[in-house]
Formats: sequence, structure tokens, C-alpha cells
Amino acid sequence: MKSAVIAGVGSYLPPRLVTNDDLAARLDTSDEWIRTRTGMSVRHVVEPGGATSDLAVEAGRRALESAGGGGADVVVLATTTPDRQVPPTAPEIASRLGLGTVAAFDLSAACAGFLYGLAGAAGLIATGAAERVLLIGADAFTTMVDPDDRGTVVLFGDAAGAVLLRAGEAAEPGAVGLPVLGSDGSLADLIQVPAGGSRSRSSGPPSKQPDPMDVYFKMNGRETFRHAVQRMSQASREAVERAGWELGDVDRLGAHQANLRILAAVADELGFEPERQLTNIAEVGNTAAASLPTLLAMSAADGSLRAGHRVLLTAFGGGLSWGAATLTWPDVVVG
Repeated sequence: MKSAVIAGVGSYLPPRLVTNDDLAARLDTSDEWIRTRTGMSVRHVVEPGGATSDLAVEAGRRALESAGGGGADVVVLATTTPDRQVPPTAPEIASRLGLGTVAAFDLSAACAGFLYGLAGAAGLIATGAAERVLLIGADAFTTMVDPDDRGTVVLFGDAAGAVLLRAGEAAEPGAVGLPVLGSDGSLADLIQVPAGGSRSRSSGPPSKQPDPMDVYFKMNGRETFRHAVQRMSQASREAVERAGWELGDVDRLGAHQANLRILAAVADELGFEPERQLTNIAEVGNTAAASLPTLLAMSAADGSLRAGHRVLLTAFGGGLSWGAATLTWPDVVVG
């Protein structure tokens, strides 16, 4: 069976910036409070009228260019913020990229979506259903956050990251190792947007309709922290074991950029020194499904991630969902 090999990578951040000082000017917070608790200084935000597809198209174009051109047999979009509930967003992205009528679908696994997408793309390639898969993680998550909720609005930014995966051999640089994925639906209420789905739509007459604030993202921060650290650490250990590595063999840890405290706790649990950790949280914040591919692209561009580095990726999000995967970083030019 063929393995999925990263042949190209790209990312896109919308140009509109929201700084900590911008938020402090209208909320009961400060630059220091945000930085010390989240590690974030600025986040990129879609323009009014902008959408996830706008970000994804640009990141996908850059990943295709990074791979030396050519198309893709399948487009997979990992997102929690599709342009519309119906239809899926991936077919429009494929069309706008000039890929014609290729297979295209959305995948929803919250902040773990990119890792779930890697597993799905690897399966398509292994079975021979595809030779090249364009996997995009993109979210306009600021569109789901209550602008007046200090606890969440400081956390999120908008972005897209993409990789072009081609069929190759397991021993090649860039080949994705056996992924570890998990979920716990009994804790679905920890991270949610209550309104908008079939449950809220079928809730009866207006007197029984959800609270208008239910259209916004809600999170139990304390419990989320505990589960995020536990699940990412556990999945990381399993992924490294599947690769035949030890944790000390890993050159770079790329963890979902949720917030500074979660990142520090996971790194401490796994024994990763700062110099072995990839981070862009200060510049982009939590970008949900875009977090890992954006981190890879930006780290490769600034030289903190280099060809030959053994990389461990891990993420955690709503569902609850989580995962981890390994690879040796290839020699690619970032798009």
C-alpha cells in the first residue's frame, strides 16, 4: 500500500488584525492579562462578508504551488465554520482552485480536524482511490465567538493552512505515520455552539426556542484544559510508539495552538524543552482546524522546522476529539 507523503504546504492569514490593545479598549481586560494567560498578542480576522472558503482557497493555491503545480484528485476541508450549513464548502473551493469536478468534502472534528483529515487522506491514497489529496484546515472562528465575551473573544483568530499529499513510500521524508485518533461524545457539552443544528431547529414553538446567545461558542475552560492535556499527551505517546521512536527522538513538537498554558502543560508532560517546540500562538491565536497546518507552514518558512526533523503533531478539540501523528519533515518550499 502507498503512504501519504507531504509534497507541498501553504498557509494564509487574512490581513485584518485585532491586537490585545484593541480588545482592551472595549472589554474589561488588558494586554498583560491576555498575554500571560493565553500567550496571544494579535489575531487575524476575516473582513466583514468574508468566509472560510476565501481563506481556504488561498492556502490551497499556495500548497499546490509549493508542490510544483499540478492538481489534486480529492479536496478535503477540515473546518467547524463552513460558509453555509448546506452545501458543503469543499466543492466550491475545488472549483475556485480550477480543479474541476474532483471529489471534495468537508470534515468536522473541531480543532482536531486536520489530523482526522490526514488519516482520511492517507486512507484514500492507501486504497488507490486517490494519488494526490489537497487537505485544507480552515476556520473563520471569530464569526462564532461572542464579541463581548472576554473569556473567548481573546482566544481565536482566523486562518487557513494546507498540505498537498501524494502517493509515496512509508520510508520517504514527508510520509505520514500511523495516526492515533480518539473521541468522547459523553463530554460533547464541554465545547459547543448550542444553536444552529437539527436539535435546536426542531425544538418547537418560539417559546421553546434556544436563547439567542446560543449561536455563540461556549466552553468549560477548566474541564477542557484537563482533558486537552491528558488526551494530547496520551495520543502523542501512542503515535511515537507506533513510529518506533522514543519521545527523545522527536526533534519538533507541533501541538494545536490552543493557549499558552495548555501548550506548556503538554510539553512538560512529554518532556519537551522550549527549543523542541513549534509555536506561532502569539501571532495568530487559536485558529481551530487551521492551527496545525498553519503552524507547519509558518515554522518551515522561518526555519524553525527543517528537512529531516522528526515531527510529532497532536491536537484536541470539541466532540470531544483528539489525535496525534508523526512524520519526518520533507524538503519542501513553502507556498
